[in-house]
Amino acid sequence: MARQRSMEAILASESVTIGELVRLTGIRYSTLKFYTEEGFLPFRQEERGLTRRYPREEAVHRIAWIKQMRAEGKTIPEIGRILQEAGKKQ
Repeated sequence: MARQRSMEAILASESVTIGELVRLTGIRYSTLKFYTEEGFLPFRQEERGLTRRYPREEAVHRIAWIKQMRAEGKTIPEIGRILQEAGKKQ
């Protein structure tokens, strides 16, 4: 098992693993995995070990936005549509 990076190293990094996103956001691993599978979180796949790496700032921002929309009572399909529309505007 790989040694965990310090929070200082995570915060200085441009990209993070899903486990590091759990530490940064407090969101459960299974929830982040679901968001990834739904296409809510952008990532790149590393060749070595097939590790997914998430752009730290963008992923943390996106997770906070999803969390806010969930608190407002939006459904997963509604959130998907909103994120898709936001992606088209960029």
